[in-house]
Amino acid sequence: GIYLPPALTREQAVVSTQSTGGPTSSHRARETHPDSLRAIYGTDDQRNAVHGSDSQKGAEREIRFYFPDAVVEPISSGDQATDYLVKNVMPVLTNGFVELCKVKPDDPLTWIADWLLANNPNKPQVQEPTAA
Repeated sequence: GIYLPPALTREQAVVSTQSTGGPTSSHRARETHPDSLRAIYGTDDQRNAVHGSDSQKGAEREIRFYFPDAVVEPISSGDQATDYLVKNVMPVLTNGFVELCKVKPDDPLTWIADWLLANNPNKPQVQEPTAA
């Protein structure tokens, strides 16, 4: 049949998929993790229903295999994530919420969504080709 591999991106993704998938052996999964995907859908040790990477490096390798055009970047955490948010996200959000308070629109959620789209500092810059 058709196989569509998903790529789970989140902090502790490997641990999360291992927990959801259960032990590699479907038989063992039924005994120790009866609510896991392998316990429910696996038929034996070879057809165990799901694949999950065994490590961060393994996940990066497999994502590059299945999604060759994907950009695989390490996920920041702790102080690194906080520093990024303070430097790059908070100033944009602060400016947006200040403007929201000044304008006081009837639909503030739609207004802030539109403002963020218009003021996204990471918005792709598209240059139209010039006629030769």
